[in-house]
Amino acid sequence: MDIYLRDSFGEQFHFPVNPEEITIQREKQLETLNILSLGEVELPQEEKVKTIAFSSFFPKSYDSSYCRYPELPHPQAAMNRLTSLMNRKQPIRLLITETAVNVLVNLSAHNTTFKGGEPDDVYFEVTFRTHREIKVRTSAGNAVGTTSTSNRPDTKPVPKVYNVKSGDTLWSIAKLELGDSSKWRVLYDKNKSVIGTNPNLIKPGQKLVMP
Repeated sequence: MDIYLRDSFGEQFHFPVNPEEITIQREKQLETLNILSLGEVELPQEEKVKTIAFSSFFPKSYDSSYCRYPELPHPQAAMNRLTSLMNRKQPIRLLITETAVNVLVNLSAHNTTFKGGEPDDVYFEVTFRTHREIKVRTSAGNAVGTTSTSNRPDTKPVPKVYNVKSGDTLWSIAKLELGDSSKWRVLYDKNKSVIGTNPNLIKPGQKLVMP
């Protein structure tokens, strides 16, 4: 399992250490009315925004027993990156491979802890809330506060481009990026014009668009 954040510009952040657990909270919104003859009555409303939360840490040094990749970001730089994503006005995409989590979210909380005896590592807790686009319209058909629908932010996922490295295969790329090596055929069909007729011959430097 790998956890990624992708912004609207296609830039990706890969969490280096998986959390022990990920919590997804779902809750239904209820409206409470006080009726004289019945007392309090609860009326079900829409589902509340989902909350996704987990905690982990940014290690200073690589350890193959728990790190997902060797080229680790500096813990301070990684922490600053999360802070930057939290302060953005646009939603980001949260992708957790091998799960069904692939949604637009807002990073609503980011807490940092420095532990005694481990001054180089940075521990953190993050909370995401699923993004819900406001679709209030005026009688003219435009969104409130805008003059046309073209002013709304583009929240469509930006296709990720993978740069082929020496030793890569479609099987290994599908495993790393899509979480399932059997999806190499889908990856090949998407990039057949770049790879050519032989899916076993991919070359370093080729840019493959992820499905």
